[in-house]
Amino acid sequence: MTIKQKTKGAILISVIVFVLITIFYFAGIFNFLEYKSYDLRVKTLASNTKTHDDIIVLLINQDSIDWAVRERGWGWPWPRAAYAEILDYMKLGGAKSAAFDVIFSESSIYGSEDDDLFSRSSLNFGKVVQTVMLSSRTGRYEQWPQNLQKPLFNLHGFENVIEEFEKLNRDIQGGQIKALFPIEIIKNSASIIGDITGWPDSDQIFRRANLFTVFDGKAIPGLAAASLINDGNNTNISYNEKKRVIEWGDKIIPVDKNGRSILKFKGSIEKYNPYGVHEVLISKEALENGTSDKLGMAFLPPQDFYGKYVFIGLYAPGLFDIAHTPIGSLYPGAGVHVTMLDNILSQDFIRQTPVFINILYVFAVIMLVSFITLFSNRIPVIILSLTVIIAGIISLGFAAYNFNYWLPITAPLFGGLLSFLTAVLFNYAVEGSQKRFIKSAFSQYLSPLVIEQLVANPNLLNLGGETKEISIFFSDIQGFTAISEKFKDDPRKLTELINCYLTMMTDTILDSGGTIDKYIGDAIVAFWNAPLDTEDHAAKAVKVSLECCKILEDMQDFFEKRFGVQLITRIGLNTGIAVVGNMGSSKRFSYTMLGDTVNLAARLESLNKQFGTYLMCSDETFVQANKTGCFAGRKLALAAVAGKKEAVTVWEPMPQETFAQKQDTIKIFDTARNLFYEAKFQEALPLFEKLQNEDRPSAFYAEQARYFIENPGGWKGYWEAKKK
Repeated sequence: MTIKQKTKGAILISVIVFVLITIFYFAGIFNFLEYKSYDLRVKTLASNTKTHDDIIVLLINQDSIDWAVRERGWGWPWPRAAYAEILDYMKLGGAKSAAFDVIFSESSIYGSEDDDLFSRSSLNFGKVVQTVMLSSRTGRYEQWPQNLQKPLFNLHGFENVIEEFEKLNRDIQGGQIKALFPIEIIKNSASIIGDITGWPDSDQIFRRANLFTVFDGKAIPGLAAASLINDGNNTNISYNEKKRVIEWGDKIIPVDKNGRSILKFKGSIEKYNPYGVHEVLISKEALENGTSDKLGMAFLPPQDFYGKYVFIGLYAPGLFDIAHTPIGSLYPGAGVHVTMLDNILSQDFIRQTPVFINILYVFAVIMLVSFITLFSNRIPVIILSLTVIIAGIISLGFAAYNFNYWLPITAPLFGGLLSFLTAVLFNYAVEGSQKRFIKSAFSQYLSPLVIEQLVANPNLLNLGGETKEISIFFSDIQGFTAISEKFKDDPRKLTELINCYLTMMTDTILDSGGTIDKYIGDAIVAFWNAPLDTEDHAAKAVKVSLECCKILEDMQDFFEKRFGVQLITRIGLNTGIAVVGNMGSSKRFSYTMLGDTVNLAARLESLNKQFGTYLMCSDETFVQANKTGCFAGRKLALAAVAGKKEAVTVWEPMPQETFAQKQDTIKIFDTARNLFYEAKFQEALPLFEKLQNEDRPSAFYAEQARYFIENPGGWKGYWEAKKK
């Protein structure tokens, strides 16, 4: 092609691709991937941020629950006298505000006097934020109570946008929106009512929060705003439609069209150094009894709370007020309000770059890629340029976040890639010689193992490996060398045997959505959660392993009659982060995995030999599997596999019926195992010996206990496997 033809072609491609990407952009097609790329920025750069010093978080965590049972005899729910004590301590310390991310919507089970005590402390402190939540499921009030005279925002300049703000709480759950308040006496004792209702993005992740929520024509402050009003901030706020910001005194709160602010998360809630509520109760009791010196550093003097905004929330198993945020899926709900207040005080909200800038940015990328692809005659130059552009887009996205801006990554990336592919196809159509380019370019990174899935869904195409969590499966036939020796004069029979076995195992794995990585003789290597995402990948790995063991057991008669042998397989499972992708030489790729987690799965398969087991998995696999399934098993060991210094907890999964049948054995085993790892070998030995004739792991431990009784200096606190 001539330069003029290439120029026209590049412009035509740029316009077509730009129009298509723009349509996708406004249709929200990129939202999901853009959200994920944004979450990556948040998690990656959170360590560079600083939390505000004036915020203190108090959590009712598991330590608090355990302490309350042990020291105060409190079950759950706690008596409200506990919260009264906290408020008394906050008043003593001079806190600016105390906000509860808990709705006391029912009377205390400890009687009306308990509610009275809480109410008196609240009135005495005078700076308590109680909560209201809007919902179609749990709300009771369709209107704001007329007798509830609490501070509300006075809105100025919201006339043109208030309808958009109100859309958030319209029919959000398919019914009439109602408000859920605390009981009357607690509601009336609060200095202000703060709204805790939140609306996640379309992927159900909370990235934004509201300064206020409109209900029954009332602008109810959020928990963060209510805390500031408690500190004397006025209730007049204005909307600057041109800048799309809410102006509140000297504070500027940028918002989207629905009135939500994009939060700049500072990291996990631990970054705020939260205290357990029980630590406050202990400190108050010690101060009153004159024993604070005995607590040492554990004592929290009341002056520590002077001038602080205090949030009280839940963070214990079974009580979780959990919000899925960019930081993680187990982020306490109170943390969203804490982050909102932090952003207001620090004035470091994230702002979305203006739409017109995003559109110009996408067009510039598309034009650049189109011209480079059409005007360069060297494939390496094109690939290098595309790589630099992709790296630049990602780097700009991260750099913009550092300056509190959300600059899109996904739209320009897709624009660049689509313009590249379109330009390549354009060359292919115009010049026959470009066919060789297409064939060479695509054959280098399309793996035959995943070609079907990639043809069905081209978005899965990945030029290199990707880092993701997978569940890994390694299996090996016990004593296969001896079996092979038996068929040394009849290799075809051996081939028939191994093919029969591999077919059964493979079909079971593939039917569950697993991916076969490779066969190594009689060994099978497989994994789940790649290339397609599978939420319950750990559960599937355990389930399939148990099914394989059961099917193999049922086929023993067949193998005995047909081949004169019995096949027993050992399986090792692990779940963790690995690199998964097309790997290999420049001419031959294989869709496979790499990483330390992969090696651990292989070592666990081998570790079965020492313990006399046939199925072993890591603690990570077992725990994750039981989040989405229900699997039985026993904790087998704390072991450092060959080649590793760090010990890991390993489990032996088993069918529910087997687990039930072996309950007595497992209870004794668990006791003996715990004694063993406490180096109490003399006490553990008789328990293991009691089981050794019926339980192979017990026989193994009995042998090891005898050894360490004679050689006590060799114990490291975990079992160290010497063999692979």
